[in-house]
Amino acid sequence: MENQLAKSTEERTFQYQDSLPSLPVPSLEESLKKYLESVKPFANTEEYKKTEEIVQKFQDGIGRKLHQKLLERAKGKRNWLEEWWLNVAYLDARLPSQLNVNFAGPAPYIEHYWPPKEGTQLERGSISLWHNLNYWQLLRKEKVPVHKVGNNPLDMDQFRMVFSTCKIPGITRDSIMNYFRTESEGRSPTHITVLCRGRVFVFDVMHEGCLMTPPEIHRQLTYIHKKCHSEPDGPGIPALTSEERTRWAKAREYLISLDPENLTRLEKIQSSLLVYSLEDSSPHVTPEDYSQVTAMILAGDPTLRWGDKSYNLISFSNGVFGCNCDHAPFDAMVLVNVSHYVDEKIVENEGRWKGSEKVRDISLPEELVFTVDDKILNNIKQAEAQYLKQASDLQIVVYAFTSFGKKLTKKKRLHPDAFIQLALQLAYYRLHGRPGSCYETAMTRYFYHGRTETVRSCTVEAVRWCQSMQDPSTSPLERQRKMLQAFAKHDKMMKYCLAGKGFDRHLLGLLLIAKEEDLPVPELFTDPLFSKSGGGGNFVLSTSLVGYSRVLGVVVPMVHNGYGFFYHIRDDRFNVASTAWKSCPETDAEKLVQLVFHSFQDMMQLMNTAHL
Repeated sequence: MENQLAKSTEERTFQYQDSLPSLPVPSLEESLKKYLESVKPFANTEEYKKTEEIVQKFQDGIGRKLHQKLLERAKGKRNWLEEWWLNVAYLDARLPSQLNVNFAGPAPYIEHYWPPKEGTQLERGSISLWHNLNYWQLLRKEKVPVHKVGNNPLDMDQFRMVFSTCKIPGITRDSIMNYFRTESEGRSPTHITVLCRGRVFVFDVMHEGCLMTPPEIHRQLTYIHKKCHSEPDGPGIPALTSEERTRWAKAREYLISLDPENLTRLEKIQSSLLVYSLEDSSPHVTPEDYSQVTAMILAGDPTLRWGDKSYNLISFSNGVFGCNCDHAPFDAMVLVNVSHYVDEKIVENEGRWKGSEKVRDISLPEELVFTVDDKILNNIKQAEAQYLKQASDLQIVVYAFTSFGKKLTKKKRLHPDAFIQLALQLAYYRLHGRPGSCYETAMTRYFYHGRTETVRSCTVEAVRWCQSMQDPSTSPLERQRKMLQAFAKHDKMMKYCLAGKGFDRHLLGLLLIAKEEDLPVPELFTDPLFSKSGGGGNFVLSTSLVGYSRVLGVVVPMVHNGYGFFYHIRDDRFNVASTAWKSCPETDAEKLVQLVFHSFQDMMQLMNTAHL
């Protein structure tokens, strides 16, 4: 990483932003053709014929007009989707976002220098924070290397949103406040927020123009920790951020009306680099089983998370860490990059601080004591109760499959991402006896402010292969042939999506144009097969590759009878994180993950036994 950073001195993080291509609008015919193909696994002959007619009518009629209007819109914007996506996917939603939208993940330090150990929380925390703050400084200096595929730079704009960023609740729509500036752009906030036992503290991480050292950060954390453990708990204001959005917006307005200083306190939290949590609990965790720690990070104590903050860094009493992030301002790969950097630094320094132990004369952290009344205290209780009720319904399973990993799949010439996606399709098919509509994230960062597109992994080819695996009369050779066809289809779809030629965002654009023009919702979007195949946010499998490092993350399912399924790929293992709602009688994340692991073995066996 260091060499990479040294090499990057001539290239600035955000220097290619102005030269990135605009997000393209795909051809209407192509998008509709791909859409039709994607609904096939969920339709009988009659249903499919009806949808085919609806699509043809749309293509020849209103669809063409909407497409023209979309092309007009795209002429005046470098990214026609950006503002729409932010609003529709995130800011307009009224559901409590902390549990339903945020993503979270455990830190992998337990696999090397920091196994769980009581009494290490503050020392390790100061080192972890210091590495995070170094990353923040690299960003401010624009020394974080530009991400590239080959020689093509990718959009880096989301990296502006990691630090000093916060969502603000609104009555009908939220907004995002971003206080981060690069050094060349001017001043940027330099304080962090620390949450402990219902209380809120802030302290500046710069002293006399220099970043605090780990021993200095340690002193600040120790002060907060001792104070909170020898005095009564605070009111737990952060729990309000876990509430339904309009309720939180009203509570926030009321909080500010109680005392104008409350707004100043809220702005201190909003503008802080990140929120750091000091937890009292000690979750169980091993390199093969991250379930309990992940559950605590994603669905833990709401008084110790500022749910709207782009970056909550969480520390536990046994020296284990994780993060919880608002999804609105950026996608998970940004935080994966930060976490990977910190992980590499901890390894590089053997988990220790090797510099000076000297602590300069630095002012103590400031506590933000909010003016509250019974109404606010009651709001906090209600927020906590609704959050904990939903959190207790969440099943979270995070296991490592250690029989093989990327090395072996590559050796067999199978793309590891497609390998996991197809294993998931087979597992779902075996568990539920039907195909599972599936959303896999593809990034569109080749384009200006590009974020994501949907790869619909449940293809006709995948379903045919799943059926062959369940049919005892099908030979291994035939199964292998069908499997390789499914792999080829998946790879092809991923390439289309990366090139801006997916269809889900295009269809969304057409629907939003109709809404903006006050036109009736076209039949395409009310057709039962639209939602049955996953359209309109109805995918039963919500999935994403978290990358090829030790970092892992997870989200809740997209629908009540669905699963969240995140995974990362390493040379010798695949780690998977799955979620389901316990109140849904037909879903079981534990069973799904076990069946995925069985599918891995079956697929590898197919490659070994079927000779071409």
